[in-house]
Amino acid sequence: MFASLLLLGLLIFVLIFLLKPQRPKNFPPGPPTLPVLGNLLHLSTDDPLNDFERLRKSYGNVFSVFIGPQPAVVINGLKAMKEILVIKGTDFAGRPQDMFINHVTQETGVVMENYGTVWREHRRFALMTLRNFGLGKKSMEERIHEEIQHTVKTLENSIGTTLNPQIMFHNAASNIICQVLYGKRFEYNDEMIKVIIKCFTDNAKMTNGPWAMIYDSLPMVRNLPLPFRKAFKNYEIALDIIKKHKETKVTGEPRDFIDCYLDELEKKNADMSFSEDRLAGYSLDLYFAGTDSISNTLLTGFLYLMGHPHIQERSQQEIDLVLEGKDRVSFEDRNNMPYMQAVIHEIQRFANIGPLSVFHATIKDTELMGYSIPKGTMVIQNMRSVLMEEGQWKFPHEFNPENFLNEKGEFVKPEAFMPFSAGPRVCLGEGLARMELFIIMVTLLRKFKFIWPEDAGEPDFTQIFGLILTPKPYRMKVQLRSNQ
Repeated sequence: MFASLLLLGLLIFVLIFLLKPQRPKNFPPGPPTLPVLGNLLHLSTDDPLNDFERLRKSYGNVFSVFIGPQPAVVINGLKAMKEILVIKGTDFAGRPQDMFINHVTQETGVVMENYGTVWREHRRFALMTLRNFGLGKKSMEERIHEEIQHTVKTLENSIGTTLNPQIMFHNAASNIICQVLYGKRFEYNDEMIKVIIKCFTDNAKMTNGPWAMIYDSLPMVRNLPLPFRKAFKNYEIALDIIKKHKETKVTGEPRDFIDCYLDELEKKNADMSFSEDRLAGYSLDLYFAGTDSISNTLLTGFLYLMGHPHIQERSQQEIDLVLEGKDRVSFEDRNNMPYMQAVIHEIQRFANIGPLSVFHATIKDTELMGYSIPKGTMVIQNMRSVLMEEGQWKFPHEFNPENFLNEKGEFVKPEAFMPFSAGPRVCLGEGLARMELFIIMVTLLRKFKFIWPEDAGEPDFTQIFGLILTPKPYRMKVQLRSNQ
């Protein structure tokens, strides 16, 4: 009997040892792991940023955690971030594979595409096509100004009341990227755009929630009828948009990004990696990136401007001075608005829209800060650790545009400002995002004064964690400025 119990105990011990994730030799340190779960109990699905900060204090700027059985290295601080993104950018330019988001998109999206020929071909095509459709030119400014007039009307109709600006900003950002992708803007009550927005909103929540973590950590449950299956259905609905768009295409007369891609397909170059399936994933990647990041930056921005009315007023003084006699702002005007540029960049710093960026992975065995990182290791970037790093900013924990101004009042951009990431996988929509934020914010601040409602208590700057950080819902009061 004793021998049987001893044998059973030994078997349990061996099973626990085999199931418990083990750190490779000279791997970054981290908290003790549990069998199967790894370090999941150390991480909150509500907001792992605070958990990362706690672990950083114990294990340093480069530490490791196990998401189930899968090891991941968490990067903190500018020095380590520069090493993985710039100095050894290629070594760390891969993407984790066999994850929930890869499977939902049928591995056709390009944001999660691993570093290689397919990624390079599609990135080159996107940069060229976006440039041809006016990125950095007057035509893109025209599209933004056209859309912002609908936002102005919404605000004019809200004078004397209060409004929740979330849908308004989401619609504006959505229509600007839709003009690039689909060659048209949608009325805000259009059923098609409502479906797109719902699919993306649901999938974004799912991707960053506990069900995606379960999917990634426990492969044996992936085929079960659990809530994460809804994300796959949502993706199929969104794919139908591409099929309908193709029905109205005229060869050689591209109206938009999708038509340009379909034209490339018709060239039938056997060496190219282009396909209709990949187009669907690519366009949806671009739509999501071009909508949620901009709309939530605007939401964060106007929340802070209402909470800091002296900063709003000083911005408006500069806008009035520079645009005196002009009908509307142009992107070039930013060069004469150092304070406004500083305000927008400070908003981006505090918004920290992509708090963990997009996960990277090593494409070969490499080293980082003296540690050995095997090929295929997931790499998580804690962007808050850089955007609020002590020693990199004049006022790291204070919302203050002086973080981006030198002693002469000139705009400067510190090295630690990297909300669009850096290196080989820097966000390809950075140029469009910068243009949108500047033109939209300047246009609205020139015409309106934004006021925190008297009966709403104090502004709450707490953010809701997700793939994209979002401010808590709030309402704003709007007044026409006296000089308008």
